[in-house]
Amino acid sequence: MAVEEEGLRVFQSVRIKIGEAKNLPTYPGPNKMRDCYCTVNLDQEEVFRTKIVEKSLCPFYGEDFYCEIPRTFRHLSFYIFDRDVFRRDSIIGKVAIQKEDLQKYHNRDTWFQLQHVDADSEVQGKVHLELRLSEVITDTGVVCHKLATRVLECQGLPIVNGQCDPYATVTLAGPSRSEAKKTKVKKKTNNPHFDEVFYFEVTRPSSYNKKSQFDIEDVDEVDKMEIRVDLWNASNLKFGDEFLGELRLPLKFLRQSSSYEAWYFLQPRDNDYYSPLRDLLLKSADVEPVSASAAHILGEVCREKQEAAIPLVRLFLHYGRIVPFISAIASAEVKRTQDPNTIFRGNSLTSKCIDETMKLAGMHYLQVTLKPIIDEICQVHKPCEIDPVKLKDGENLENNRENLRQYVDRIFTVITKSGVSCPTVMCDIFFSLRESAAKRFQGDPDVRYTAVSSFIFLRFFAPAILSPNLFQLTPHHPDPQTSRTLTLISKTIQTLGSLSKSKSANFKESYMATFYDYFNEQKYADAVKNFLDLISSSGRRDHKSIEQPILLKEGTLKLTVKKVDGNSSCRFMIKRAQGRKRFGMKNFKKRWFRLTNHEFTYQKSKGDHPLCSIPIENILAVERLEEESFKMKNMFQVIQPERRVLYIQANNCVEAKDWIDILTKVSQCNKKRLTVYHPSAYLNGHWLCCKATADNTPGCTPCTGGLPANIQLDIDGDRETERIYSLFNLYMPKLEKMQEACGSKSVYDGPEEEEYSTFIIDDPKETYKTLKLIIEGVGTLEQEHAQYKRDKFKKTKYGSQEHPIGDKSFQTYIRQQSEISAHSI
Repeated sequence: MAVEEEGLRVFQSVRIKIGEAKNLPTYPGPNKMRDCYCTVNLDQEEVFRTKIVEKSLCPFYGEDFYCEIPRTFRHLSFYIFDRDVFRRDSIIGKVAIQKEDLQKYHNRDTWFQLQHVDADSEVQGKVHLELRLSEVITDTGVVCHKLATRVLECQGLPIVNGQCDPYATVTLAGPSRSEAKKTKVKKKTNNPHFDEVFYFEVTRPSSYNKKSQFDIEDVDEVDKMEIRVDLWNASNLKFGDEFLGELRLPLKFLRQSSSYEAWYFLQPRDNDYYSPLRDLLLKSADVEPVSASAAHILGEVCREKQEAAIPLVRLFLHYGRIVPFISAIASAEVKRTQDPNTIFRGNSLTSKCIDETMKLAGMHYLQVTLKPIIDEICQVHKPCEIDPVKLKDGENLENNRENLRQYVDRIFTVITKSGVSCPTVMCDIFFSLRESAAKRFQGDPDVRYTAVSSFIFLRFFAPAILSPNLFQLTPHHPDPQTSRTLTLISKTIQTLGSLSKSKSANFKESYMATFYDYFNEQKYADAVKNFLDLISSSGRRDHKSIEQPILLKEGTLKLTVKKVDGNSSCRFMIKRAQGRKRFGMKNFKKRWFRLTNHEFTYQKSKGDHPLCSIPIENILAVERLEEESFKMKNMFQVIQPERRVLYIQANNCVEAKDWIDILTKVSQCNKKRLTVYHPSAYLNGHWLCCKATADNTPGCTPCTGGLPANIQLDIDGDRETERIYSLFNLYMPKLEKMQEACGSKSVYDGPEEEEYSTFIIDDPKETYKTLKLIIEGVGTLEQEHAQYKRDKFKKTKYGSQEHPIGDKSFQTYIRQQSEISAHSI
């Protein structure tokens, strides 16, 4: 930092060596490893970033960083991130060193413990306040003391979700009172100028208080008071405004000086009462067995599983833990299932959680898949009634069947061709369902399909077709004729996707069974299986899986092959041509390509031994190739490690898009995927796109991926934790009963008592421990809430605008609080 004074310039600089990190938490998935990098920050501003160390929980960086510091700062912070190219990179932890403590570590190698990072701990900004305590003498000569708090301005407030519309609340708080006031909202600025003054009565007038100084009681009262300033971002979201930071000042320092003006750094919230409960819930996926976890216990005690599923799914989605959680509870449910035909058929916690996840994460997927056809059906009103009893005058049964068959065919086709658009979080969940079912019922080859189809068709697409207004596909409920058409389509799609045997027998109505005979069962079953294979495949596949590779796509394409030592090898496939001259058509050979969920291969002809095999985890990007590279259309490139590239030409643009989409889909979970690429080839000693001459120059263009953008979900994690607390509090008797059941099962090794048989308790000891933590946590929160209610009761005024005279509910509230206060005394 340069400061100029009397011709002198003083520079402030820092030199840092980032060594290594050790024992990072494992990734919540089969791979366990992480791709980590470290950033250096001045407060919240990033000034340096290390390289990415792939597949390690003990990454070594060994990088030096030097900079001249251009501004003031409070903390020098180091953040460890886990890279995710398709979602926002996740923060593993941080180390923050105060500016005044940096000298302690000068020329020393030091290990630091990583600290947890949450939104409230990342507060930034400062506020300018002026406080003035004054005496006021009333007409009767009584002295009272009033505090004037002037909020002048703020600087450097954080920008939340791309915007900052700040306002401040000013609160005078003491043991027996709390009074709050609020500034106006300042739009679109993180450096707001408020300049508003708020007056508070610190000591109330008293006939005995006629002195110009504080008496003993006044001093005690003021010493226990504080002024609190909270900064908020006025949000348009339905869950409320975002907290930006706070400042707490005790009033006792005003006894030495009645006026005080200063700048203050904002601080994080002093208390987060819900964090113990939230942390306990988020650890649920890692608890063994999962039935002993807090989230599973919530599902056990709630009267309806849906009650528990809604806040749990929203909480786990918000913190990026939904896939490991659902994988854990699904695996446990599959182990308890005896018949593969009943897998995921009940209204269990697993089923309800998956339903809620699909409803939240899959809304955009439904929009792009079904909405165009649903809109057409609602507008055109083609007659589709196939029940002879319900035919209207002038309608022809065969014509109606043909209309309905065309609609079913079109909807079935868009669904089974939409695999590349299925949200990643849904694909990851389907992958875990498929794996669990296949391992549990190894003698049933179809169970890996039925485990997934029971959700995607029965619980997702079919309900959306039946009631499009509930899934935001139409603004209103359709008219009766359209609703009947959608009902018939939904029934047929549900049956086509079920993959069950004797499908005609699934229909109670004979006219539906007759209509179903119009469809080629094998043709539709194959399309369903291909679709299910695609949406339940994962790039994070465990290659020790019991499943055989699943064929996703195959066909003839042209590719370039570079001959080295007389052998055609993957390692030497046109490694960006190594700067040689342009290739002609003779360099492109027709090959038979085959894609499974394990590998991408090609061979000379269909059925031959593969000439090259590329594991899915080695596909780092799949992108189009500009025509100028080889003067050829419909080309794309498959980029592999060490910058090896396979250049491929499709027969037409549709085929090229299909291959790009499906290759991207099956490889999208690879944590080492590229973020940039070269859209043209490396020829004649330089890249045609950016003209860089170095063969290993990083890409010049961001990867597109060919997939829809990540879906942003409007979820307030704190609010969902509060909802879960309310459920635990509501069902406290059942929690205590479950705790009794754990004691009973621990002591007696015999048949369960009937009153306890409704609970799933696989490990009584671990379940008891979790229940104890839940009950203690809920009890602590209940005490905090009771204290808040008592404080509110003390400052509530009957006859105010909020509670006018005659408000019977308020009178009841006053009576209840009086009884509580009397009982507590």
